[in-house]
Amino acid sequence: MTFCIITHVPHGLKENQFFAYAPYVREMNIWLKYVDEVILVASLEKGDDSAIHLNYEHKNIQFVSIPKMDLLGLKAILRSVWYTPKTCWNIYNAMKNADHIHLRCPGNIGLLGCFIQILFPRKAKTAKYAGNWDPNSAQPFSYRIQKWILNNTLLTKNMQALVYGEWEGSSKNIKPFFTATYREEDKVEVVPRILNDSIYFLYVGTLSEGKRPLYAIQIIEKLTQLGYNVSLDFFGEGKEKEVLQNYCDTNQLNAVVDFKGNQTEAVVREAYKECHFLLLPSESEGWPKVVAEAMFWGCYPITTKVSCLGYMLDNGSRGLFLEINLDADVEQIIAVLKDQGDYNAKVLKSILWSRKYTLDLFENEIKGLLNS
Repeated sequence: MTFCIITHVPHGLKENQFFAYAPYVREMNIWLKYVDEVILVASLEKGDDSAIHLNYEHKNIQFVSIPKMDLLGLKAILRSVWYTPKTCWNIYNAMKNADHIHLRCPGNIGLLGCFIQILFPRKAKTAKYAGNWDPNSAQPFSYRIQKWILNNTLLTKNMQALVYGEWEGSSKNIKPFFTATYREEDKVEVVPRILNDSIYFLYVGTLSEGKRPLYAIQIIEKLTQLGYNVSLDFFGEGKEKEVLQNYCDTNQLNAVVDFKGNQTEAVVREAYKECHFLLLPSESEGWPKVVAEAMFWGCYPITTKVSCLGYMLDNGSRGLFLEINLDADVEQIIAVLKDQGDYNAKVLKSILWSRKYTLDLFENEIKGLLNS
């Protein structure tokens, strides 16, 4: 089988091996176990790999390099428009030479892929929609177009679009799905942390405005002012890092907030095992892998109730939902800190739930998709 991947994820090349963002490549390597040849359509950028990158494991990859599509700023928009015809042609040829077309959505390249796949109604197709599928959520117009095309059975044939959660109005093209990080062999025993004098919080993910990392800091600041011995570690990089560091400098929070940067999966895993709480006050998510990872290791999740997080946390029986009202949210967290029994019960429930979704199950599902 020749498997064609259309993705917006930027790639690199080192010692004749292609690499990209580790969680994405770790998933794709599972898909690629069951294909003979790969046509990979993506942007190829300069730069060395880092702790958050991973190599593809397939030995037969044909890389089709396309320009990065960036719509931030007039110059970037004009450049993207200029290269769009050539990019579309490259995507079309890659799809024409493939047995199976795989789209990574949402994204600008995924948007082009959604339109071009219409020209291949008889080819087998899958799409991974990694964003929020909730039809009632506020999303960019380009995202709504991608969702509409994937869901439309007249335009899109032979498609299995993998989405997070079950939503009204979904056609036969749509398949509720999940993602995973750990295998059955990782299921070693963990127990709830003791809520003692020192309480450890962590944030894992991109430091972007939409994930509200500043709000996470403000929660820790408020708890500190109220006399609680708390700390917060950030794992990740992003455009908001300087803003966050300046806030910590101005408000004398450097003793309780630490920026760890990008770290390997192994380092983040140990942090999950040691911390009491995960803080993720995002405006929007798909299936936030960091939440499932934290739950797997007994780290109590504190999140917003967006996308499928209501399902993941069972409407609050496996964690806590933020209201994005600082005083109210701090009161909620203090109530948890004062109730070890409730904390233990929710942590144990979250462990049991998250450990259903392993890479072993994920791989079996992927194999079924490719053989269907």
